[in-house]
Amino acid sequence: MVSAKKKQAVEDMIRLCKEYPIIGVVDMQNLPAPQLQVMRKSLRGKIEMRMARRRLIQRAIETSADGKQLIPSLQGMPALLFTKENPFSLFKTVQKNKSSAPAKAGQHAPRDIVVPAGPTSFAPGPVIGELAAVGIKAGVENGKITIKQDCVICQKGEVIKPKVAEMLKRLGIEPMEIGLNIVAVVEKGILFQADQLLIDEDVFSAKLLGAISEARNLAMDIAYPTKETTELLIQQAFREAKAVALEAGVVSKDTIDQMLGQGERAAAALKDMANIQ
Repeated sequence: MVSAKKKQAVEDMIRLCKEYPIIGVVDMQNLPAPQLQVMRKSLRGKIEMRMARRRLIQRAIETSADGKQLIPSLQGMPALLFTKENPFSLFKTVQKNKSSAPAKAGQHAPRDIVVPAGPTSFAPGPVIGELAAVGIKAGVENGKITIKQDCVICQKGEVIKPKVAEMLKRLGIEPMEIGLNIVAVVEKGILFQADQLLIDEDVFSAKLLGAISEARNLAMDIAYPTKETTELLIQQAFREAKAVALEAGVVSKDTIDQMLGQGERAAAALKDMANIQ
């Protein structure tokens, strides 16, 4: 028999599924309780968050046509996020509230973990061998151990080995992130996976500006009038008409000054050729 508390939790999530157009699933695996409290406080007012057992969450989202798509994404320790922001804003907000943390043996690398080239704080000694044991090339420069080249010590998705975790800690590299991990978000029947929401805004802006420029150039080439091109097309047509008028010797208020200038230059050139003083 379902307890009243569990029934109330399911009804609350069903209400939120109806109230909010965007539903996200997060995985709270390995998220310490203190950090969770800090994150919930920082998200308050923007995002509603509900935690419950997986089967209770599944029962709640099964009542929503969109929510059903999230069932395969209920991984680890799932929780639901409800918001009226768009999925990309939701992802960005959650990412901003993450903090870095040291790697632990047995964890999966969230991305390629790179040890950058450059000097370390280590004095010459056995550490060179320990670095080599995890695939890092190093030598001695100016009395300190220096890493010779950038090294991917663990690839995305790989299990972090104990020696690798220890060396990363000694190097002061914290590749892990503490925070909510968005698994998937659904909006109006469209399901977004986490990797689809991770966008480099600078790259996206550059591509958008490039597309705008190319579209404007195409519209200009085919003389397609729009709000953005009409003035430019008129200016271009004026310049071309003026050029034709000058070539044909048509006198108008727009060509007279330039034609007189051309006449003066031609007369001066003729005078020089005739050597007239």
